[in-house]
Amino acid sequence: YGAKIRAPHALVMTFLFRDGSLREKLKSIAQATYAHSRNLAYFVFTYKGLMALQSRLQGKKIPFHSFFAACIGGWLVFGENNPINSQIVMYLLSRILFALSRLAVEKGCVPQPKQDPFPLVAALVWGTVLWLFEYHRQTLQPSLQASMTYLYDDSDVWHDVSDFLIYNKKPASK
Repeated sequence: YGAKIRAPHALVMTFLFRDGSLREKLKSIAQATYAHSRNLAYFVFTYKGLMALQSRLQGKKIPFHSFFAACIGGWLVFGENNPINSQIVMYLLSRILFALSRLAVEKGCVPQPKQDPFPLVAALVWGTVLWLFEYHRQTLQPSLQASMTYLYDDSDVWHDVSDFLIYNKKPASK
């Protein structure tokens, strides 16, 4: 599963934003794909092993088991701050925030919104990320910086239609 998810992403991001020879780019794609796949496999093995152990020790499965097993697995497998782990954790965080919002409504902790809150969330997310990009760029994750630089800085330079089909890079200022 990790290879299926990471390989296409690494392929696109590497050829869009990385310099180097074809060999170096292919090596980078293979390394990212391997790291993602290995980490997911290690995590699943750790999580399922700890779930089985806890269930066996307590004679039944309880909700805390999944939280505890995942915390241990997350610490052991995804605890190193590197580009692959960072991206996976950010991916999960965004989905968790949406899920917790829905759960809060479902459990009655937050009233059911009268209208869809998504447009407001979208506005706040985009407002915040572009403010960060313009004024605190160094705080953003490197691949997000690269994407936003391409979209909002490099797009200031126009040569011809190939700029849309191939990578358009703003020339370095002197």
